[in-house]
Amino acid sequence: MQQPPPLPSLSAPPELNPYAAPVARVDDYHPDQLVLADRLTRLLAVIVDFAIMAGLAAIIGIGAAIVLPAIQKDTQGQAAAMIGFTIVIVVALLALMIVNLVLLHRYGQTIGKRVFGIKVVRLDGSHCSLLRYIFARWLPVGLLGGIPLLGPVISLVDSLMIFRNDQRCMHDLIADTIVVKA
Repeated sequence: MQQPPPLPSLSAPPELNPYAAPVARVDDYHPDQLVLADRLTRLLAVIVDFAIMAGLAAIIGIGAAIVLPAIQKDTQGQAAAMIGFTIVIVVALLALMIVNLVLLHRYGQTIGKRVFGIKVVRLDGSHCSLLRYIFARWLPVGLLGGIPLLGPVISLVDSLMIFRNDQRCMHDLIADTIVVKA
């Protein structure tokens, strides 16, 4: 049976003590110093994110509208072109989603939030993890928004909650996040 290492002497530096608690650098955040992003800036950031996604789909759709009539006589070619354009749209939107996820992970910002200089942080000002962003901020409200008849009401309530004094929507309350100026 192997014996544990001997206890270090009191004169040994703390980094050599195998029994010491882990040491981590902790940045001090003061929630009082955080400046909330105004409602209009948040709205504009969402509009930019949507416009990028819609613009990407529109460009691909215009390409499909140009190419498909040229191969209209060949039904097999037309079916292959439709499948090809569908794949291109899915890949392009996935690439955009990955870019936004990377930006969220690194900076707490989507493309639209980055353009307007705002970011998502935890209520105490610390970095919001990507998993929290996906599973606490986006997924619950997204699933609730998918409920027939009730979903649109929940989505509307989520959006209208920005008019509270603390400017936190339902997804912010669930994920314990706020949107601040970067």
